[in-house]
Amino acid sequence: METTKVGFAFCGSFCTFHMAMTALEQVKARFGDVTPIVSEASAATDTRFGPAHEYMREMERICDKRVIDTMVKAEPIGPQKLLDVLVICPCTGNTLAKLANGITDTTVTLAAKAHLRNGRPLVLCPATNDALAASARNIGVLLDKKQVYFVPFRQDDPAGKPTSLVGEFTLVADTIAAALEGRQLQPLLLGSTC
Repeated sequence: METTKVGFAFCGSFCTFHMAMTALEQVKARFGDVTPIVSEASAATDTRFGPAHEYMREMERICDKRVIDTMVKAEPIGPQKLLDVLVICPCTGNTLAKLANGITDTTVTLAAKAHLRNGRPLVLCPATNDALAASARNIGVLLDKKQVYFVPFRQDDPAGKPTSLVGEFTLVADTIAAALEGRQLQPLLLGSTC
């Protein structure tokens, strides 16, 4: 097992949390040292996909660490160089927009800003219904940004949601490994699931 300090941040694409939890387990098994981080929405919102506290309890069980769930707890990530790599999985359209425009008003975006100041890789696993619409510009900006890497993604429902993209959650650990080597895992654009 590799020993790499990984931050694993969840944003509010609640319908993908089950896939993100599986990816979290795979990342923990491969890299060993994983710190869970959650957005305010993830920490506080109970949905039809499950109560927030149950997800956070499961994250802590998998990682054997407390969840970083406030901006105050996230701020030391940069100055103390706490992470070798940070993955945001799932990464919503809202978070993509904030990262593309330098807005750091959530726990996850502050964690990303604090981490990037050290010149270390940030991995994004998008899950957004407007990726090929309003979020397309932000994805383009981030694809051109140094130290930012994407989990390969695909249209998840081209007929029902033609502008929606979702990262391939089974490739999160491989994308982290590639990012640590300074390369984007390819191919970036995968065929649709339909």
